[in-house]
Amino acid sequence: MLTHTDIWAAIDRLAQENRLTASGLARRAGLDPTTFNRSKRTTKDGKARWPSTESIAKILEATDSSFVHFVSLVRPDRTPSSQQTIPLTNLRAIDPDRRFNAAGFPSGNDWDEIALPHVADPHAFAVEVIDDRLEPIYKIGDTLIVSPSIEPRRGDRVLVRTDRGELYVRRLLRRTAKRIELQALSATDGDVSLATDAVASLARIVWASQ
Repeated sequence: MLTHTDIWAAIDRLAQENRLTASGLARRAGLDPTTFNRSKRTTKDGKARWPSTESIAKILEATDSSFVHFVSLVRPDRTPSSQQTIPLTNLRAIDPDRRFNAAGFPSGNDWDEIALPHVADPHAFAVEVIDDRLEPIYKIGDTLIVSPSIEPRRGDRVLVRTDRGELYVRRLLRRTAKRIELQALSATDGDVSLATDAVASLARIVWASQ
């Protein structure tokens, strides 16, 4: 039986997946920041209040998530795992290689594979962190799931490849017709400003195993 608690827990898990609070998730979806507050989950007389289908639809759109994925968050301990394999490389190997097509999607056979729960983007790929240059955000052994089909927003963590083979893992600060501004994730890296026409691909990091 589907319960009131199950639905609210799924909303909280969706927020966590996107590194947001419940209020942050509401803001991203264009809703009032208090929409998913704890105080809004019951009425003044203590009765359970359900989130509206409209608010659920908006947060799914804002996070580029499917309804099937949302259902899997309702009771993750009871949902059969749906595994898929996606292409895998590492940050050192990806620097000089040309394993991508013109759209920034992985191509060719020079990839390993990794099995993960279902990823909505059929062009997603995985990148393993094998050194400490991204600490403390990402550590050795972490796996980043990158989605080239999802349009990055300001504040998203992104993986950027230039037409000269340079690779950057940064936070997207600003994007204009001429420039892409990137913010460093660690003290050892610096902020970067790139000409838009020098960028081969700009892809959002949607998940990390940590």
